[in-house]
Amino acid sequence: MPKICVCDDEKDIVRALQIYLEAEGYEVVGFHNGQDALDYIQHNPVHCLLLDIMMPIMDGITTLNELRKTIDIPVILISAKSEDTDKILGLNCGADDYITKPFNPIEVIARVRSQIRRYTYYQPYKQSHVELNIGDIVVNDSTKSVSVLGESVRLTPIEFSILKLLMSRPGHVFSLQSIFDAIWDETNISAESSIPVHIRHLREKIEIDPANPRYIHVVWGQGYKITEY
Repeated sequence: MPKICVCDDEKDIVRALQIYLEAEGYEVVGFHNGQDALDYIQHNPVHCLLLDIMMPIMDGITTLNELRKTIDIPVILISAKSEDTDKILGLNCGADDYITKPFNPIEVIARVRSQIRRYTYYQPYKQSHVELNIGDIVVNDSTKSVSVLGESVRLTPIEFSILKLLMSRPGHVFSLQSIFDAIWDETNISAESSIPVHIRHLREKIEIDPANPRYIHVVWGQGYKITEY
């Protein structure tokens, strides 16, 4: 049974999300500050984290930054703020999705289901035994691992999915919308705001000089492609 961690300083919201998600068959644990949630996740298997941004003791962004140092589970940020800058901030820190308060329980369930389906797909026991190579980058779809110059590189599920998509057709230009459609099941976050953030993260992890990329290139007005020059 997938386990969901809900972290929000508003106890009514945590309880409401527990009721909705447990009704869908998920096991749910709730916390009211980021430190407690982080401590739990570091010692227990969790399949998805619903994380509020504004909290005492440890806020959501700090929690997310700490989490991403070692753990790649899907994270859906929850906040009362709806400005694009807040969404981009969350994505910059490694969030996989973003919803705003007041939220629709049906939407939350759909997004959790989508993230868990993707996370489960990326686990090693889902064997496809496909290895993609371009230059010094090796993507192993069997183990869901990536290495550059023989060194292991940690990617989030979304980053891995984008890299795998680009490497599946070297030289092909993927538009923002085509990448978005291939990776996300929902369309609440625009491709224009989310894809470039994930691409930047990828460059920082796989390029020797992210400002002068060797592999992932932008084709202005069209999209992105991956090549070895």
